[in-house]
Amino acid sequence: MLKEYRTLLPYFKRFGLWYAGGILCLVFTNAGQLLIPQFLRRAVDTISSGFFDLSVILPIVLLIAVTAVGIGVGRFGWRFFLIGAARRIETELRHRLYTHLQSLSSSFYNRAKIGDLMARFTNDMNAIRMASGFALVALIDGVFLSSAILVILFSEDVRLTLLAISPLPLVTVFVIVFGKTVGQRFREVQEEFSHLSEHVQESLSGIRVLKTFVKERHFFQRFERLNQDYCDRQMSLVRVWGLFFPLFTFFSGMTTLLFLFFGGRAVMQGRLSPGDFTAFIAYLEMMIWPMIGAGFTINLIQRGGASLGRINRLLEEQPDIVTPADPARSVRHSDIVIRGLDFRYPGTEEPVLHDLSMRVPEGSILGILGRTGSGKSTLVRLLPRLLDPPEGTVFIGGQDVRRYDLATLRSHIGVVPQDTFLFSTTIEENIAIGRKEWEPSDVHRVAGVSTISRDLEQFPLGLETVVGERGITLSGGQKQRVAISRALFTDPRILILDDALSAVDTETENTILDGLNEVFEGRTVILISHRVSTLKMADSIVVLDEGRIVQRGSHEQLMAEEGFYREVYNLQQLEEQLKT
Repeated sequence: MLKEYRTLLPYFKRFGLWYAGGILCLVFTNAGQLLIPQFLRRAVDTISSGFFDLSVILPIVLLIAVTAVGIGVGRFGWRFFLIGAARRIETELRHRLYTHLQSLSSSFYNRAKIGDLMARFTNDMNAIRMASGFALVALIDGVFLSSAILVILFSEDVRLTLLAISPLPLVTVFVIVFGKTVGQRFREVQEEFSHLSEHVQESLSGIRVLKTFVKERHFFQRFERLNQDYCDRQMSLVRVWGLFFPLFTFFSGMTTLLFLFFGGRAVMQGRLSPGDFTAFIAYLEMMIWPMIGAGFTINLIQRGGASLGRINRLLEEQPDIVTPADPARSVRHSDIVIRGLDFRYPGTEEPVLHDLSMRVPEGSILGILGRTGSGKSTLVRLLPRLLDPPEGTVFIGGQDVRRYDLATLRSHIGVVPQDTFLFSTTIEENIAIGRKEWEPSDVHRVAGVSTISRDLEQFPLGLETVVGERGITLSGGQKQRVAISRALFTDPRILILDDALSAVDTETENTILDGLNEVFEGRTVILISHRVSTLKMADSIVVLDEGRIVQRGSHEQLMAEEGFYREVYNLQQLEEQLKT
């Protein structure tokens, strides 16, 4: 379990001064607490002697008051330093995890579940914070206070101390047994919380589909089952943890009971003074917290270790697609060459793309047509290395794409994907997300090209309108046009439109294409569409079928030969005629 904490060692070192300051304040606080029974001893012995003089008692009272103030200051200090360091570790670890997740390839997200990732960012991080903060407090309290108290008590009366603390060794046995059980059950609780989070995230993301198919009851029943499972796991942990404290309380009560019997006899025999008896009782009562603290420490360390294990498994994930050791950091031109490209997804045997070869000269437009599943989207995802092509098959600017610095390569490519994703922010920020700074005029310019500008009057705040999660307040066509504006805003040398006009009507499509004609000049463009009317503007067109190029040529050349391209064109023409 402790090996999981290796992740936190750099953070403990970085915040070493914070921990040192906190430990000093904690030791100072504990030392003050140890003094109080000594003051009580003097006060009780003075009173029990029958000689009560305010001049004697008042200094003791003042010493207790000053010590209490010192304890309060020290308690504030250790909370500020130790808990503050734990909060900073939590913040930095969360930042590290988020940064790491951004570096992982799409293959990781194909198998990861968002709800589980969110659980690790919340519940697990909270457990780690408690382990790196309060668990240390409980540990130091346990070690320092119990050691100091035992030294004081043994110096007073060895035999009486041995009799009073005889039940305490049993506590160690219970700590060891319960510690392992608590750790295992907490891991189960965290896993069950992940499942619950996954279900909630998925059902809320797909709420419109859920309502459309009237599946509210089905999803509620599944939620109820997962929620109950989570509750059962929690109660299983509570039963063990709930037994922990009563046992500690019982053993601490036994020490007090034994001392009352044997210590009381010692007072009656004159071996202990009333003040000694009072101080002895006070120290034994102070031993209760170290015993409970041992339970806290074990519990929090077990919980933190379980959560760190889940975090470490994410941090150990390595991206499949990385920048090479000595990368090219500039793209000389935007010529695209593909040579003998075969590509299959990891874990599959059948290639998605078969022996593809083509060239897209700089400044030209390539159109791609094909049935669903023919490999169109896979092909264009290989260019910015969202998927990794085999070495020596895909070249941009005369350089194998695998040789480029990833950020450099992707900054030269603007992609409008088939599935449009918008962030829950304003339209303007969604468009300008590719730049750190921008001018409003630049946003208006690209909004005009995509024609989203003509819809701004419908929005309450124009470009400042918040679109909601995943752009839920916009129509499919509006989302596509915002995505086109976003791609154009980065001013890419290579522009990829992956069926980016599928959700707009023909009239709007023609308007957008007219605006794009000017934008296309000087750029290399790949235009994927199921509409032949869109592809007509391409300099050359390829038709894909089952990952192979079955036709290639200009619009006129493809119309002059038998094949899929002409069939699609004729069908679409017939559809247009039927509409009129």
